Amino acid sequence: MTFGLLEPPLADPLLALMARFRADTRVRKVDLGVGVYRDARGATPVFAAVKAAERCLLRDQDTKAYLGVEGDLEMVNLLGAEALNRPRLPGLQTVGGTGALRLAAELMATTRPRRRVWLGVPTWPNHVPIFTAAGLTVATVDLCDGATRAPRPAALLEALYRAAPGDAVLLHACCHNPTGIDPEPRFWDELAAVIVARELVPLVDMAYQGLGRGWSDDGAGVERLADTVPTLLVAYSCDKNFGLYRERVGALFLAGAEHAAVAGPKHGHTQALLRHLTHLARANYSMPPDHGAAVVRTILADAALTGLWRAELDAMRARIALLRRALAAYGRIGAIDLASLAQGHGMFAMLPLSPPQIDALERENGIYLAQSGRINIAGLPESMTHVIDALGAVQRQHAA
Repeated sequence: MTFGLLEPPLADPLLALMARFRADTRVRKVDLGVGVYRDARGATPVFAAVKAAERCLLRDQDTKAYLGVEGDLEMVNLLGAEALNRPRLPGLQTVGGTGALRLAAELMATTRPRRRVWLGVPTWPNHVPIFTAAGLTVATVDLCDGATRAPRPAALLEALYRAAPGDAVLLHACCHNPTGIDPEPRFWDELAAVIVARELVPLVDMAYQGLGRGWSDDGAGVERLADTVPTLLVAYSCDKNFGLYRERVGALFLAGAEHAAVAGPKHGHTQALLRHLTHLARANYSMPPDHGAAVVRTILADAALTGLWRAELDAMRARIALLRRALAAYGRIGAIDLASLAQGHGMFAMLPLSPPQIDALERENGIYLAQSGRINIAGLPESMTHVIDALGAVQRQHAA
């Protein structure tokens, strides 16, 4: 078989959308598709804390030698303490949150081939490809009410009573992508009880901490889960909350009762899992890149830089919340109940638009969003008149 027999895969819809937006020469165009933070100028800024940390690295870094397969373990330790309030949480650095998810998926597939993983839909489009590529079987649960299509996080909880022992479940820590609707705090206690009773393996995708209700509140559900279940895998991304998108900084943590104290009776089990993860990492990408992780480590190791970074993150969160409230204040636009968006958190929300309406928004108004109807709240201009008028127009002129 030669490579010439390969059929070209379908283009990634989001990457194609990005290319179309860049090529659009209209002045009044709006990117609501790409999931990055944008300021009032429409730019994705570099944190002042990141710039300060990079100056420290430029001054003090004395080598570019390999870090090792585990990456920057000081960064991993500091991040675990900051994010999950657990110093010395076992883990390793990964190539972004996506790399952490892939390593977790491969670990689960290694220990049980064709293991079933449950996940609610809609979800981040890359979740299913990551799990299937690793050899896992995906079972999806519709998280939206059948009549209103309103998000219903508890649907996943109900489905897990049908799960078999050893099945895995994918969870969003906060700022659900794409709905923006997070479960109530009691959900995490109920979830922990089901996981223990059904002997399930939870994997948490933690990509937006600090951009929803606030740093501690965004991590509270995962902490509650970690206090109860035997083993919890946490795939962490620093791309959004440090603004390090292109640096690909992530970590995979082992949490839960079996890994709470690496010097305790389960120490050997923890070390065996970490050895498996480093073996998988070596086969995938050998070693993670250093620069972004060194930036995170430098920030978290310095109280002044940590304070500066947290203040910048809080300002981002406040701007996103302000934009969400401003959009929700428009109430109902045709069939779209914008007022309901006030219940969400983080950068994302879903609009009930048909593909023809989404195409018309792009073609006729220069407003770009995913075909699912997901919008990036942070991409909204502060003056939303153009967007609101366009939403009304496409509903009148184009069939749902």
